[in-house]
Amino acid sequence: MRSHRLSTVCEEARCPNIGVCFSKPTATFMILGAACTRNCGFCSVESSPPLPLDDGEPQRVALAARDMGLLYVVITSVTRDDLPDGGASHFAGTVRAIRENLPETRVEVLTPDFKGDEAALKTVLFSAPDVFNHNIETVPRLYPLVRPQGDYKRSLTVLRNAKNIAPSIRTKSGLMVGFGETFAEVVCVMKDIHAAGCHFLTVGQYLRPSKKNIPVTEYILPEVFDRYRDAALGMGFKGVASSPLVRSSMDADELFLSGERD
Repeated sequence: MRSHRLSTVCEEARCPNIGVCFSKPTATFMILGAACTRNCGFCSVESSPPLPLDDGEPQRVALAARDMGLLYVVITSVTRDDLPDGGASHFAGTVRAIRENLPETRVEVLTPDFKGDEAALKTVLFSAPDVFNHNIETVPRLYPLVRPQGDYKRSLTVLRNAKNIAPSIRTKSGLMVGFGETFAEVVCVMKDIHAAGCHFLTVGQYLRPSKKNIPVTEYILPEVFDRYRDAALGMGFKGVASSPLVRSSMDADELFLSGERD
């Protein structure tokens, strides 16, 4: 990662599973720089004016994935509201670079909402990732606290449009719990995500990455995560990962394969 001058969300977001994933070895590449134009309450990624795009980054991601011998690559990014397409063309270029260097490798993209721009979404989808992921993160009531610059309905529309534009691409979304939401609220969100056409769902415990982030309201018991998983599978999701340390990119390959087996 250092030799190719790349960032990972594992490091920038202070993920608690970094030791597990890096030992496999797997990593979620974070493109478009390390500075985000938004300032979500749960996230430790730096919020500041971003640097210009690095045109060589897509190729370096592909070369790093090749050097690591990865069979499944996850690409995410900071949010870049300063760019006309939100960085969609950079996502697409990265997917294509991986395809050229690793034609057998599966590729998952975890994107921001691109301000709901359907043209930007098409740019990413037409690069043909295997999985398109966009996280809802929390229940609508808590958006002003957790995602103050996000919009619940807009994020659902992104997922719905992704399914309509590219029906063959698997879609995925994720939630964090522990912000003060109720069980019923989470179930309602899961229903909305499934209705938007998502195949896969992740549910994990929010852990405060630094003192500047919003505090944890509640640590959810493992048996409640089991109830979330059972409820989601009962709705018809093809694959569900639900436990305290689940993150949207952790074991992404295994979740994808669970849907392939169904």
